[in-house]
Amino acid sequence: MSARRKARKRALDVLYEADLRGLDAAGILADRLKQADPPVQDYTVTLVEGASAHRARIDELLGTYAEGWTLERMPPVDRNLLRVAIFEMMWCDDVDDAVAINEAVELAQLLSTDDSPRFVNGVLGKIQLVKSELPT
Repeated sequence: MSARRKARKRALDVLYEADLRGLDAAGILADRLKQADPPVQDYTVTLVEGASAHRARIDELLGTYAEGWTLERMPPVDRNLLRVAIFEMMWCDDVDDAVAINEAVELAQLLSTDDSPRFVNGVLGKIQLVKSELPT
């Protein structure tokens, strides 16, 4: 598993835990940084902080482009995978959209439902098509 994929997985773990427990992701990340077992990569910090900072806008995009799905109805893994990928697509200039989408789909295959990879790919594909017209 590549270093960036591990960082994405760890960011997903933090965001997922915060989401399920109703806690602030920054606090959970701070705990993980203190534990440092295993060490938290810089890219994990970037993803958690970025997805948290832009969460309102990301969730707005999810509400718009996840047709027929509310945030509350989405499986928590999918919701947080999408948050990480949308952050990368919209605010990380060093990550190609195709890479962000592919990584999210592959993590969905490993960690979520049988239908999740197709769902994640569809939502991110729609956002990719209109991304240049979207305000950040």
